Amino acid sequence: MHADAARWIEHLRLERHPEGGWFRETYRSPARLEIPGAPPGSPMRSLATSIYFLLEGTDFSAFHRLLSDEVWHFHAGGAVLLVAIDPAGRLRSFTLGSDAGRGETPQVAIRAGWWYAARLEDTDSYALTGCAVSPGFEYQDWELGSREELQSAFPQHGRVIQELTRG
Repeated sequence: MHADAARWIEHLRLERHPEGGWFRETYRSPARLEIPGAPPGSPMRSLATSIYFLLEGTDFSAFHRLLSDEVWHFHAGGAVLLVAIDPAGRLRSFTLGSDAGRGETPQVAIRAGWWYAARLEDTDSYALTGCAVSPGFEYQDWELGSREELQSAFPQHGRVIQELTRG
């Protein structure tokens, strides 16, 4: 494990995330609102939530989607490649990082309903990011992508789906 990644994991008290990487929730708005499209019987969500999220080495955040928008913020380490498939099936790539000369940007927004995944550009590195979700994150609004289902729905993106799913 990268030494800086290990220090951040300990310092921020991060835990393993089900889609890959390390995380800890840092904010959950006490204000709540009703959102359309929520599972029956649970339409209320916090206005916003926020987490720290860390990737290191060859670990990746597997393809998943949310019912809410998510904004990624770069904090430290190396660049992160975010790959998204929009509802029309278009593949989009964003590089989250601090080097504008290389086309990196310190903030990336992923829209509700898009399938997306993340990995490091340099597997000898790590990246500490923050992710803000609005309306706020709830696990019942999170769907982890199945390799078979995603490849069936988006056969033109088979290679990247193969690389960024776990089965």
